[in-house]
Amino acid sequence: MLRIRLSGEVNAVLFAASQSEREGGNKSMSGAKIADMSEAYGILMDAIVTQRLPPGQKVSENILSDMFGISRTIARNLIERLIAQQFLVSLSPRVTQVAPLTLLEIRQNFTLRKILLPEVISLAGVKVDFERVGELNKKVQSLLSFEGDEAALELLKTNMEINLALCSPAGYPLMNEWVTQLEYTAMRVYWLYIKTKNAFPYSNEQHSNLLEIMRSDEPRKIHALVYDLVAQTEERVLNAIFSAEQFYTQDLLV
Repeated sequence: MLRIRLSGEVNAVLFAASQSEREGGNKSMSGAKIADMSEAYGILMDAIVTQRLPPGQKVSENILSDMFGISRTIARNLIERLIAQQFLVSLSPRVTQVAPLTLLEIRQNFTLRKILLPEVISLAGVKVDFERVGELNKKVQSLLSFEGDEAALELLKTNMEINLALCSPAGYPLMNEWVTQLEYTAMRVYWLYIKTKNAFPYSNEQHSNLLEIMRSDEPRKIHALVYDLVAQTEERVLNAIFSAEQFYTQDLLV
């Protein structure tokens, strides 16, 4: 089986954090340690998405505390949580790394999102807070002409917030957890697209069209449109990856 791996070494060069992010990290190290789990989780997920912590990067309580100013207790709990969510991989009791991002993981993510998102969003239907989603959609529109990593990350986070706002009214907390985990992985994938194409993988118009159909509360149409949106994004992202030679290293697994 041919397995295409997105090289951590290449990604570390291509997707290094902006200077402002680095300075922000240094500031956090100089003050009190971060002891809030939600804040620390957001910081680490941002680092994984933007590949400040690239695939294959070793992590530990000390490394996370030194890099991000997170207390060791919180760092320990976060490592356990991120291993359970498969954003980190435990290779041995002493070695934990950032999970790889391979073609297999990318395809699996899109496959699961094509199964789950159409179902959940069609269930949510007219229960969605359209005013809030509309405001988020405007924010996405303002960020589409992004410049720099910080703005690109904010675009991805706002897009994820829209998707969660479309799913949460369905009223299934467990599905919301699954969607959240899939959306974080999607952010890792979309980061590759943004850094190679300097563009977002789908248009703000597609979101607007979805909202219009959701207001009409037609589950079948909602289901079909969400599926098509995810499938078209998958095709666009995979084409970008296959056309970028710097992503190619090959491991032949038997």
